[in-house]
Order: sequence, then C-alpha cells, then structure tokens
Amino acid sequence: MKIGMNMFLWTTHVGPEHKALLRDLKTCGYDGVEIPVFEGDLSHYRQLASMLDDIGLERTAVTAMGDPAMNLIGDASARAKGVDYMRATLDKAHALGASLICGPLHSTLGHFSGEGPTREEFARSAASQRLIGDHAAGLGITVALEALNRFECYLANTMDGLAGHLAEIDHPNIRAMYDTFHANIEETDPIGALTRHAASIAHIHISENDRGVPGRGNIPWAQTYAAIRAIGYDDWLTIESFGRGLPDLAAATKVWRDFAESPEAVYREGYDHISNSLSVR
Repeated sequence: MKIGMNMFLWTTHVGPEHKALLRDLKTCGYDGVEIPVFEGDLSHYRQLASMLDDIGLERTAVTAMGDPAMNLIGDASARAKGVDYMRATLDKAHALGASLICGPLHSTLGHFSGEGPTREEFARSAASQRLIGDHAAGLGITVALEALNRFECYLANTMDGLAGHLAEIDHPNIRAMYDTFHANIEETDPIGALTRHAASIAHIHISENDRGVPGRGNIPWAQTYAAIRAIGYDDWLTIESFGRGLPDLAAATKVWRDFAESPEAVYREGYDHISNSLSVR
C-alpha cells in the first residue's frame, strides 16, 4: 500500500510556493500527495507534474462541485454544466499525471432539496456518471465517488447506498472511495461497510473522527487496518485533514476550531500512525 497526504490541509491550489512543503512530505516518507484540481489550466498541471516528478512524489487528484448551477442530479442545464466541469477536470488530472480522482463527484456539495434522493435523481446521476466514465476511460483515470455524511450531501451517505448506485451506473471507471470520517458518522458497522464493498473500493481516505490527527480520536483503527489487509486492498491510504487557513473550505467542511497544534503534527504523526499500523501483523 502507498501512503498519501491530501493537500486540502493547506490549499485548494498547489503551486511552486508549496515546493518546500512537498519536499518535507517526501522526506517524511510519503509516497505521494492528493492534489486539489480546481482553478488553473492544463499548463499549470503539467508544470506541477514536473515539479512532483523532480521531488519523487506520485499523486492522486481530488475535486468537488459547490455551485448548484452545475449539478449532476439537477435539471438538464445543470447536468450539462456538471459533466462539462468533470470532463475539464479530468483533463487537468491527466495533465497532472494522476490515474485516480476522488471526491463527492455525484452531486453538488452542501446543496439540499429538503428531502431524500428521488428515483429520478438517481437516474439522472447514473446517466451523468456514464458520460463522465467514458471520458475518464479515454484518459486512463478512475473516478472514486465518495459517500459523505448527511450534513454535506443527500444522494450517497452510506457505502451500501453508494454501492447500489454504482451497480446502476455500471461503468468500470466509476468506483467507490471509503472515508473513515464519514463512515464513523453514517455507518452502524463501519468495518462491515468496508468489507462488504471491497470489490467497489478504489481509494481509501484515512481521516480521524474530528478530521484532526489520525490516531488521536475514536475511529476503530486496529479493526480498520485489519479489515483493509483482509480484503486485499493494495493501493492508496491518503490522510485527509482540514484546518482554518482557507475560509471558504473551512466553511464548506464546517471547521470552526483547530484540530491539531500544527499541520506538521497532522502529517508527521499521521504518517507514523499509518506506517506503524500497517507493520503490525
């Protein structure tokens, strides 16, 4: 397995100004980083790919849709804008050299109808995801959809719900991500949710119950890592944590306080937490 660090802890736009930090992540032992893909053109992501190659860091990508005007489960206009956004984002991820992009890429983050998802919304989502999956396939990229807690989205909150929707989408490039933070909120049996859907899972986020330093909170880590090994998962374990440095992102993720004494504590202690946990047999 590979250990990664999501760059949301610092920024939504990684650039040359983060080179020293990226070098420190490499020195710490990380195999790669998870790069937010939002603003910037293809040239920016090609240059970033070159910098990461020089440092020796592999990468995955992450994004989200926060504008209700582009919603993959909305009306025809919103769906078209959402598909266009995802196609352009996939092109950027390809320029970055990422073979996987993850996030709540099934619907608009923080946008609610006031009710649960309808049959029509699932059908709209499935049609949108097939178009996105076709574009991803042409680029050699896997899209890992994330089940989020009920306070951030309403289309997919549990792994059972997400897996059922993936069966409806039925596209090899559209798969699932398991996130320990969200599972700890929504699943009555977080470990069972992981093991039941092993075949669908393409990516795993390691995130503490408060989104702070992995290993300091109440996630059942020993059982989680045992299950990850038991299902034969052999890909990225990427730490996702958030801080208050980016007001817009802090508002979207409901981060009102500091969860660690410093970002360094998150990525250094977090790396040791994963590395030491994986070494236990």
